[in-house]
Amino acid sequence: MLAHFTDHAANERTFLAWIRTALAVMAFGFLVERFDLFLQVAAASLGGHAISVRRQLFGDLIGLLLLVLGGVMMVVATLRYRRNRALIDSPDLQAGQHGRGDLVLVGLLLLLGGALFLYLVVHVLMSV
Repeated sequence: MLAHFTDHAANERTFLAWIRTALAVMAFGFLVERFDLFLQVAAASLGGHAISVRRQLFGDLIGLLLLVLGGVMMVVATLRYRRNRALIDSPDLQAGQHGRGDLVLVGLLLLLGGALFLYLVVHVLMSV
């Protein structure tokens, strides 16, 4: 049996949770980036009524940033998993090392979410 099995299992579960979150962020970025394709398909299913679709640079930029952020989250999760695995196996006691990277990623997600919210509010107000 692996020494410190429960610690290793918890580390792996945390790693997989970060990977799932990163994949969800990337999928949402792809959705934001390709939303105009959804509108074209919706227009075709509405009997050919044209829906005005103009390219939105801001939406495309946010979508690409979400894709990049998801990739960065995967890299950070992998580095964190490897560091914690080494700390678990180490016989020396280590003080908790809480990096600020997690807070930076959360801050970036909040900024992107706020920017998307403002974009949608402005877009809805302009279409009224």
